[in-house]
Amino acid sequence: MVKVESGNCDFYKGRWVYDKSYPIYDSSQCPFIPEGFGCVANGRPDKEYLKYRWNPTGGCDPPKFDGLNFVKIFKGKKIMFVGDSISQNQWVSFTCMIHASIPNAKFTTAYGLPLNNQWMSSVNFTDPEYDMSILFNHKPFLVDLEETPERILKIDTISTGDAWKEVDVVIFNTWHWWFHKGRLQHWDKIQEGNKTYKDIDNRTVAFAKGLTTWSTWIDNNIDPDKTRIFYQGISPTHMKGKDWGFPHTSCADHTTPFNGTTYPGIPEPGVTVLKEVLSQMSNPVILLDVTTMSQLRKDAHPSHYANKDGTSRDCSHWCVAGLPDTWNRLLYASIILRQK
Repeated sequence: MVKVESGNCDFYKGRWVYDKSYPIYDSSQCPFIPEGFGCVANGRPDKEYLKYRWNPTGGCDPPKFDGLNFVKIFKGKKIMFVGDSISQNQWVSFTCMIHASIPNAKFTTAYGLPLNNQWMSSVNFTDPEYDMSILFNHKPFLVDLEETPERILKIDTISTGDAWKEVDVVIFNTWHWWFHKGRLQHWDKIQEGNKTYKDIDNRTVAFAKGLTTWSTWIDNNIDPDKTRIFYQGISPTHMKGKDWGFPHTSCADHTTPFNGTTYPGIPEPGVTVLKEVLSQMSNPVILLDVTTMSQLRKDAHPSHYANKDGTSRDCSHWCVAGLPDTWNRLLYASIILRQK
């Protein structure tokens, strides 16, 4: 496991500061934002949440995002985000950041197309000087989910990972779907080896099992000389204000980040599990350790503005433009620093 660090600096420790020069692009000019992430287009009246810049402690700033430079480096290459809708959130942000850097470049899009039995979307920049594909593979558990006739989560198998071998950079994520219950639960049974059972009561244990399956698959199947592997750290939610000192509120009631460098609420339980699994891997995996910086952004969710009629209450995903742009700045920094 590796973090983006420079000397004694940790780019993931810091605070949010107000910066009138933000955001770094105009979301109304990005053609890739779906309704669920388009807070400005959906009528969010306050724009102050767009004006915050991540400021790492110790006076060390990561390189600024340079989309034109990235496209030049990755000419003829592919970058893929793999996971649930939080991965999609980051993928959309990344495509917007690249598009803002080369606004006149030609591109094609494909959404939800089957590829090797997988749900795949892509933005492909097609000009010869900007030839690059940015893909999103919807794979919320990373492990196999067989959906006919019953939905069976095969917690110890990955049979559709071949597409991951064919890209130059891949960013993985899984977390939220492991904890969905009731009508939101996405499996009817869990299969592990020759055993099939209804559920695993401790969902953190289930998450650890699935993540370990993924880590073993990566170690056995990915060539680190060909494919750089990242893991998107666990993205928090802000659904219950009592969890972070604001009873009777949710993300919808807040328009500014937390002050300071420390999140006052309960820690995300999956972070410890994630770091333990990554530490046991033989392949180098770079962790985008975004949990704490994201916990500090109670203001940056779509909340009522995940749809145009204002009926949503989304405190899980993030507005674009917004917080995921910072995740991608740190992704860019990690790639560029290691490129040098």
